[in-house]
Amino acid sequence: MGSGSAIRGSRVGAGPMGEAERGEAAPRVRVPFYCANKHEVVPSFSNEAAVPEEWDCPRCGFPAGKDKDNPPSPPRTEPYKTHLAYVKERRSAEDGEAILEEALEKLRAQRAEVRAHMEAAAKAKAS
Repeated sequence: MGSGSAIRGSRVGAGPMGEAERGEAAPRVRVPFYCANKHEVVPSFSNEAAVPEEWDCPRCGFPAGKDKDNPPSPPRTEPYKTHLAYVKERRSAEDGEAILEEALEKLRAQRAEVRAHMEAAAKAKAS
């Protein structure tokens, strides 16, 4: 026996989506763009919209231009830089040596202080 629902698979307010409900479509123009990998992209734009000089290729991500024979060159990617590379850009080797020596001297002083404290504690325990 049926469930009694006359509008199965539909929701309230649903109906055919046509020009009558959405209004008239704006006049369009399709412009081809070409990337360095010979991909062609043809997006559509409103007649009233300004068409950009470049468009991103959805297949490879390179910029695409309107000239098929002379597409824009792919962007030059910078290699990943480590923290050390950025530090070397800001500091000279002499600055690095001075900072290292200062840090080592501080570490040596802390270790000497701990060693003296441990020796004093061992002497006090032995007495």
